[in-house]
Amino acid sequence: QVHLVESGGGLVQPGGSLRLSCAASRFILDYYGIGWFRQAPGKEREGVSCISALDDMTEYADSVKGRFTISRDNAKNTVILQMNSLKSEDTAVYYCAAAIGRRCPTLFLERYEYTYWGQGTQVTVSS
Repeated sequence: QVHLVESGGGLVQPGGSLRLSCAASRFILDYYGIGWFRQAPGKEREGVSCISALDDMTEYADSVKGRFTISRDNAKNTVILQMNSLKSEDTAVYYCAAAIGRRCPTLFLERYEYTYWGQGTQVTVSS
C-alpha cells in the first residue's frame, strides 16, 4: 500500500512563506513522479507542480511560477514544496500525489494522471 503524508501547512500572512513536505517510501520516490495539487473551497482540484524521479526535472503551473519551488530531500524521503510570496488566492488544501512512471506526466496538471494521493494539508493565507 502506498502512503503519502503531507505536512507543513498553516496560517501565514500575504507575502509570507511556507514549506510543505510530502513523505513517502524510498521506492515511491525512486519510481514515481510526485506532484502537488491544491483545492480551494468550492473549486476543482488543480495541479501546482511536479518533480520527476528520473532526473529531478520540474514543472509548474503558471500561477505559481517564480514563487513556488519543488525539490527532493533524499535523506528524509520527502518532496518539498517551498512556497514564497504567498497570496490569498493560494489558500487551499494541498495534496501530494504519485504518478506511475519515473517522469512527470505529460499532462502533469491533470489529476487523473496520478494514482496515489495523500490526505492533504491546509494552507491559509490571510492577514
